[in-house]
Amino acid sequence: MLRDKLIESGAIRFGDFTLASGKKSKYYVDIKKASTKHEILSLMGDLLAEHVKGDILAGVELGAVPLVAITAVKAKRDYLIIRKEKKGYGTSKLIEGDYRKGLTVDIIEDVVTTGSSVLRAVKILRDEGLKVERVICVVNREEGGDENLKKEGVELISLLRAKDLL
Repeated sequence: MLRDKLIESGAIRFGDFTLASGKKSKYYVDIKKASTKHEILSLMGDLLAEHVKGDILAGVELGAVPLVAITAVKAKRDYLIIRKEKKGYGTSKLIEGDYRKGLTVDIIEDVVTTGSSVLRAVKILRDEGLKVERVICVVNREEGGDENLKKEGVELISLLRAKDLL
């Protein structure tokens, strides 16, 4: 059902694409196309919330923010937003939201390919004294993310895998 909704919304397109990594792909995943539609966002929130175990959630700006917000509501958890870079003004924080050392964080992610961006988030959170053991994503492109996260002691839980889409 989620797969069909993602395709219907245009969030998954088939053809020839160049990814941010420079790799070529026969399909492209743009979860933002789906997360801007309330019905699909609510469905993703329900499905992601089923896997939440952490004390608090976190998501990296921009793509994961609507997902972590709806999942936080559905799972009745607070959440953090991890910035891609510090602002040059104000508090210059990389993490927005309230937390205390020792909390267990589940990271919510839209798409995991190699896991490099989510591993950056894991490091930022761990450097602040938080425990990160799980990443829950909508789509796992199955291009090394599982293995790279596992090396850091992080489990990857996926609502959909590349094989489900193709």
